[in-house]
Amino acid sequence: MDLATAQVIGAGLAAIGVGAASAGVGFVFGSFLQGALRNPSAAASQTGTLYIGFAAAELLGLMAFAVAMIILYAR
Repeated sequence: MDLATAQVIGAGLAAIGVGAASAGVGFVFGSFLQGALRNPSAAASQTGTLYIGFAAAELLGLMAFAVAMIILYAR
């Protein structure tokens, strides 16, 4: 296996984190909506937690993308 093949395989494996981030964002918003529908009066106090969870899930996706690009283009 040459270097180019290993880089493409490594970048593809690192890009799995982008899919995990999208699943995480869906889980965060789904949980918030489920909680907001069960107790609408508490929904306003939970929006800060919603945004923190969203930011953490998106950070995972951005880091996975950055690692994939570093693996793909660094020599």
